[in-house]
Amino acid sequence: MNKGLIALALGTFALGITEFLMMGILINLANDLSVSVSTAGHLISAYATGVCIGAPALLFARKYRLKTIMTVLAAIIAIGNLCAALSPSYWTLFASRLISGLPHGAYFGVGAIVARKLAAPGKEVSAVSIMIAGMTIATVGGVPLGTFITNTFSWRIAFMIVAATGIATFFAIRHWVKDVGKLPDMGFKGQFRFLKTLPPWLIFGGVIFGQIGMYCWYSYIDPQLTVVAGFRADNLSWLMILAGLGMFAGNLLAGRLSDRFKPSAVAASVQASAIPVLLLFFFFGHYKLAAVVLMMLGTAALFGSGSPLQSSIVGYAKGGEMLGAACIQIAYNAGNAIAAAIGAAAINAGWSYSSTALLGEPLIAIGCVLLIILYRKYEKE
Repeated sequence: MNKGLIALALGTFALGITEFLMMGILINLANDLSVSVSTAGHLISAYATGVCIGAPALLFARKYRLKTIMTVLAAIIAIGNLCAALSPSYWTLFASRLISGLPHGAYFGVGAIVARKLAAPGKEVSAVSIMIAGMTIATVGGVPLGTFITNTFSWRIAFMIVAATGIATFFAIRHWVKDVGKLPDMGFKGQFRFLKTLPPWLIFGGVIFGQIGMYCWYSYIDPQLTVVAGFRADNLSWLMILAGLGMFAGNLLAGRLSDRFKPSAVAASVQASAIPVLLLFFFFGHYKLAAVVLMMLGTAALFGSGSPLQSSIVGYAKGGEMLGAACIQIAYNAGNAIAAAIGAAAINAGWSYSSTALLGEPLIAIGCVLLIILYRKYEKE
């Protein structure tokens, strides 16, 4: 396997732990910092805010070599998590989480461009899926390990290990990723020209509607497994490993298929497959075996559209490739935030936890329609 792609995947592995570890250690961290769990929850929002700030900053990096940008982003991953590990108070940890989020969207954006350049002809989407695989591996092994370290020793050690992974990523990119040059400088305004065409907006729409629809369900997978399906809370560790395996399989399979078929058709098919899966989860999610199987199919669909669309936007954003690739990450994170709010509103209104599996169905359908339009209008021939 291309060592350059492994180096890129190491960075998404670090980012995956940084993003998702916080969800599993909130109570432990809140007790250690003497704040409420709801206050500690703002540390998740701090990371998301950093993502939304850092991604557009790529507008000002257009004149630099892509490899240079990637090494700087890896360094910020290390610095942000090191600062988190050493934070003496809640607010310094909040600032550290903000810094940790800055490279997220930019790393995926530039990384997708670099992965495509490192790939053999016709294998571009598979290359992007290998880069993204680092995040799915983080959900399978890195996050459970970080949670165990936090519960056994300290959350500071967990973040220290992530910082070390960031340092390893820095050196791996320097030594394993070949210099692929830099993108043509189209000027500041030139980076926005691609937004005058329809395909990028169809991709952004497909992402945000599909993400909202899927995350309405997945944001509340914990109570659906414990309250509805009847699993004990201490079962969640291995259940989340299975969920991560679904993400890993869905991501790589979609990447392989997109090298043979049009990425928009693959992404639309993946999102469409989620509609019956979530419908079945609503009706049969109270059975343990059914809940586990449907959860894995659902998480496969959740990550399955990522690599096809992350790769496609690079092709449709001529002159603004970095901006387009970063904007798709903003769409993903905005979708996550909106989905959680929609699910919370429904639950607070007295709807069941299972209802979150149905809430997003119409939105997933809208996302599918947008991606089908992209396929039929721009890619079918």
